[in-house]
Amino acid sequence: MLGDRILIWKVKNGDKQALRRLYDKYKDDLLTVAVSMLNDKSDAEDVLRDVFVSFVEIAKRFHLSGSIRNYLITSVINRIRDRYRRKMYQVVELDGIALSGPDNLGPDGKALENEQSQILIDALSKIPVQQREVIVLYLQAAMKFREIAEMQDTSVGTVRARYYYGIDKLRSILNGIIVE
Repeated sequence: MLGDRILIWKVKNGDKQALRRLYDKYKDDLLTVAVSMLNDKSDAEDVLRDVFVSFVEIAKRFHLSGSIRNYLITSVINRIRDRYRRKMYQVVELDGIALSGPDNLGPDGKALENEQSQILIDALSKIPVQQREVIVLYLQAAMKFREIAEMQDTSVGTVRARYYYGIDKLRSILNGIIVE
Protein backbone atom coordinates (compact mmCIF):
# COMPACT_ATOMS: atom_id res chain seq x y z
CA MET A 1 0.00 0.00 0.00
CA LEU A 2 2.90 2.34 0.75
CA GLY A 3 4.27 1.58 -2.71
CA ASP A 4 0.94 2.59 -4.24
CA ARG A 5 0.93 5.86 -2.31
CA ILE A 6 4.42 6.66 -3.60
CA LEU A 7 3.34 5.85 -7.16
CA ILE A 8 0.30 8.09 -6.79
CA TRP A 9 2.45 10.90 -5.42
CA LYS A 10 4.77 10.53 -8.42
CA VAL A 11 1.81 10.52 -10.84
CA LYS A 12 0.57 13.74 -9.21
CA ASN A 13 3.95 15.23 -9.99
CA GLY A 14 3.82 14.20 -13.64
CA ASP A 15 5.93 11.01 -13.57
CA LYS A 16 4.79 8.98 -16.58
CA GLN A 17 6.83 5.95 -15.52
CA ALA A 18 4.91 5.83 -12.22
CA LEU A 19 1.64 5.89 -14.14
CA ARG A 20 2.91 3.05 -16.35
CA ARG A 21 3.88 1.00 -13.25
CA LEU A 22 0.47 1.63 -11.69
CA TYR A 23 -1.23 0.59 -14.92
CA ASP A 24 0.92 -2.55 -15.30
CA LYS A 25 0.28 -3.51 -11.68
CA TYR A 26 -3.53 -3.43 -11.91
CA LYS A 27 -4.44 -3.82 -15.60
CA ASP A 28 -4.98 -7.61 -15.46
CA ASP A 29 -7.38 -7.41 -12.50
CA LEU A 30 -9.24 -4.48 -14.02
CA LEU A 31 -9.45 -6.07 -17.45
CA THR A 32 -10.77 -9.33 -15.99
CA VAL A 33 -13.54 -7.46 -14.19
CA ALA A 34 -14.40 -5.39 -17.26
CA VAL A 35 -14.45 -8.38 -19.65
CA SER A 36 -16.66 -10.32 -17.25
CA MET A 37 -19.11 -7.44 -17.03
CA LEU A 38 -19.12 -6.38 -20.69
CA ASN A 39 -18.55 -9.72 -22.40
CA ASP A 40 -16.27 -7.95 -24.90
CA LYS A 41 -12.50 -7.55 -24.60
CA SER A 42 -12.28 -4.55 -26.92
CA ASP A 43 -14.91 -2.61 -24.96
CA ALA A 44 -13.23 -3.67 -21.71
CA GLU A 45 -9.92 -2.26 -22.95
CA ASP A 46 -11.69 0.99 -23.89
CA VAL A 47 -13.13 1.23 -20.38
CA LEU A 48 -9.72 0.60 -18.86
CA ARG A 49 -8.16 3.30 -21.03
CA ASP A 50 -10.92 5.75 -20.10
CA VAL A 51 -10.43 5.03 -16.39
CA PHE A 52 -6.71 5.76 -16.56
CA VAL A 53 -7.20 8.88 -18.70
CA SER A 54 -9.69 10.16 -16.11
CA PHE A 55 -7.29 9.26 -13.32
CA VAL A 56 -4.52 11.32 -14.93
CA GLU A 57 -6.91 14.25 -15.34
CA ILE A 58 -7.79 14.27 -11.63
CA ALA A 59 -4.39 13.15 -10.31
CA LYS A 60 -3.34 16.58 -9.00
CA ARG A 61 -6.35 16.76 -6.67
CA PHE A 62 -6.69 13.03 -6.02
CA HIS A 63 -6.66 11.90 -2.38
CA LEU A 64 -6.51 8.19 -1.64
CA SER A 65 -8.50 7.16 1.42
CA GLY A 66 -8.46 3.40 0.78
CA SER A 67 -6.77 1.08 -1.65
CA ILE A 68 -5.96 2.27 -5.17
CA ARG A 69 -6.95 -1.18 -6.47
CA ASN A 70 -10.48 -0.81 -5.08
CA TYR A 71 -10.66 2.77 -6.35
CA LEU A 72 -9.72 1.64 -9.86
CA ILE A 73 -12.14 -1.31 -9.78
CA THR A 74 -14.90 1.04 -8.64
CA SER A 75 -14.00 3.39 -11.49
CA VAL A 76 -14.22 0.53 -14.00
CA ILE A 77 -17.62 -0.56 -12.66
CA ASN A 78 -18.93 3.03 -12.70
CA ARG A 79 -17.75 3.46 -16.28
CA ILE A 80 -19.58 0.26 -17.24
CA ARG A 81 -22.72 1.41 -15.42
CA ASP A 82 -22.60 4.63 -17.42
CA ARG A 83 -22.53 2.58 -20.62
CA TYR A 84 -25.60 0.65 -19.54
CA ARG A 85 -27.43 3.80 -18.47
CA ARG A 86 -26.86 5.51 -21.78
CA LYS A 87 -27.94 2.34 -23.57
CA MET A 88 -24.97 2.72 -25.86
CA TYR A 89 -23.72 -0.76 -25.11
CA GLN A 90 -25.01 -3.96 -26.66
CA VAL A 91 -23.92 -7.36 -25.33
CA VAL A 92 -21.91 -9.29 -27.89
CA GLU A 93 -20.24 -12.66 -27.74
CA LEU A 94 -16.55 -13.01 -26.93
CA ASP A 95 -14.50 -14.36 -29.83
CA GLY A 96 -12.78 -17.16 -27.97
CA ILE A 97 -11.18 -14.90 -25.38
CA ALA A 98 -10.58 -16.65 -22.10
CA LEU A 99 -10.04 -15.19 -18.69
CA SER A 100 -6.40 -15.26 -17.66
CA GLY A 101 -5.11 -18.50 -16.24
CA PRO A 102 -1.96 -20.60 -16.00
CA ASP A 103 0.21 -20.75 -19.13
CA ASN A 104 1.51 -24.28 -18.49
CA LEU A 105 -1.67 -26.15 -19.44
CA GLY A 106 -0.64 -27.34 -22.88
CA PRO A 107 -2.83 -27.14 -25.99
CA ASP A 108 -5.57 -29.48 -24.73
CA GLY A 109 -5.71 -27.82 -21.32
CA LYS A 110 -5.87 -24.35 -22.86
CA ALA A 111 -8.66 -25.40 -25.22
CA LEU A 112 -10.65 -26.82 -22.31
CA GLU A 113 -10.00 -23.72 -20.21
CA ASN A 114 -11.10 -21.45 -23.10
CA GLU A 115 -14.29 -23.46 -23.54
CA GLN A 116 -15.07 -23.41 -19.82
CA SER A 117 -14.37 -19.67 -19.60
CA GLN A 118 -16.64 -19.02 -22.57
CA ILE A 119 -19.44 -21.06 -21.02
CA LEU A 120 -19.11 -19.14 -17.75
CA ILE A 121 -18.98 -15.74 -19.45
CA ASP A 122 -22.04 -16.61 -21.54
CA ALA A 123 -23.90 -17.72 -18.40
CA LEU A 124 -22.89 -14.52 -16.58
CA SER A 125 -24.30 -12.43 -19.42
CA LYS A 126 -27.72 -14.03 -18.83
CA ILE A 127 -28.16 -12.91 -15.22
CA PRO A 128 -29.22 -9.41 -14.09
CA VAL A 129 -26.47 -6.77 -14.17
CA GLN A 130 -26.58 -6.06 -10.42
CA GLN A 131 -26.12 -9.75 -9.60
CA ARG A 132 -23.40 -10.13 -12.23
CA GLU A 133 -21.59 -7.10 -10.82
CA VAL A 134 -21.59 -8.52 -7.28
CA ILE A 135 -20.42 -11.96 -8.44
CA VAL A 136 -17.59 -10.52 -10.54
CA LEU A 137 -16.45 -8.13 -7.81
CA TYR A 138 -16.59 -10.81 -5.13
CA LEU A 139 -15.03 -13.70 -7.03
CA GLN A 140 -12.73 -12.07 -9.55
CA ALA A 141 -11.82 -8.79 -7.89
CA ALA A 142 -11.71 -10.40 -4.43
CA MET A 143 -13.67 -7.54 -2.88
CA LYS A 144 -15.55 -8.04 0.38
CA PHE A 145 -19.33 -7.74 0.55
CA ARG A 146 -18.89 -4.62 2.70
CA GLU A 147 -16.74 -2.96 0.02
CA ILE A 148 -19.22 -3.87 -2.70
CA ALA A 149 -22.09 -2.52 -0.58
CA GLU A 150 -20.28 0.80 -0.20
CA MET A 151 -19.63 0.93 -3.94
CA GLN A 152 -23.25 0.14 -4.79
CA ASP A 153 -24.57 2.40 -2.03
CA THR A 154 -26.68 -0.39 -0.56
CA SER A 155 -26.67 -2.69 2.46
CA VAL A 156 -24.41 -5.68 2.94
CA GLY A 157 -27.54 -7.84 3.19
CA THR A 158 -28.68 -6.71 -0.25
CA VAL A 159 -25.25 -7.44 -1.70
CA ARG A 160 -25.24 -10.92 -0.14
CA ALA A 161 -28.73 -11.58 -1.53
CA ARG A 162 -27.67 -10.45 -5.01
CA TYR A 163 -24.65 -12.72 -4.80
CA TYR A 164 -26.56 -15.80 -3.67
CA TYR A 165 -29.47 -15.24 -6.09
CA GLY A 166 -26.96 -14.71 -8.89
CA ILE A 167 -25.02 -17.86 -7.99
CA ASP A 168 -28.28 -19.84 -7.92
CA LYS A 169 -29.21 -18.51 -11.37
CA LEU A 170 -25.74 -19.28 -12.69
CA ARG A 171 -25.97 -22.79 -11.28
CA SER A 172 -29.35 -23.26 -12.95
CA ILE A 173 -28.12 -21.89 -16.28
CA LEU A 174 -25.00 -24.06 -16.18
CA ASN A 175 -27.14 -27.09 -15.35
CA GLY A 176 -29.36 -26.37 -18.35
CA ILE A 177 -32.40 -25.12 -16.45
CA ILE A 178 -34.06 -22.00 -17.87
CA VAL A 179 -34.26 -19.24 -15.25
CA GLU A 180 -36.83 -16.46 -15.60
